Amino acid sequence: MAAARKAGAGHPALGRALRALHLTRLGWRWLAGPVTLGVRVVVPDGTGRVLLVRHSYVAGWHLPGGGVSRGESLRAAALRELAEECGVQASAARLLGIYLRLRLGRRHSDHVAVYVAEDWRGEPRSDGREILEAAFFHADALPPDTTPATRRRIAEWRGAPPQEHW
Repeated sequence: MAAARKAGAGHPALGRALRALHLTRLGWRWLAGPVTLGVRVVVPDGTGRVLLVRHSYVAGWHLPGGGVSRGESLRAAALRELAEECGVQASAARLLGIYLRLRLGRRHSDHVAVYVAEDWRGEPRSDGREILEAAFFHADALPPDTTPATRRRIAEWRGAPPQEHW
């Protein structure tokens, strides 16, 4: 806003136009809401089980993952989040899909890229802060409070038709 005043100081019409543009941008951001980018990782153990985590701040069991930092690739974020959340190191991951996640009641949407860790090592563990539990579950016997989106991604990993929405 200060830049608009400075740029339009000698030109009232230009100043008004710049202020209107600035307010329009603010209004659009308010209406559209922020768009974020996240990642999740399917970690199979080779026996039909997948790694799930239970967070301290949200209910249910989820695939490990988190946010993408500025300047970070999706794959790098997936591998970093997997290591940070559960102590699992993966050297390769293939993209399963990218999904649109709309948060109803809020002006917010994000995209979530899901990867499959194909070559990993380490013993999954919880960090006791963000992650309360990290454990493998057979894809046919997931915990009852596994989130619907997590169940859909596991089904897609097993060959179900992909969906666009989280």
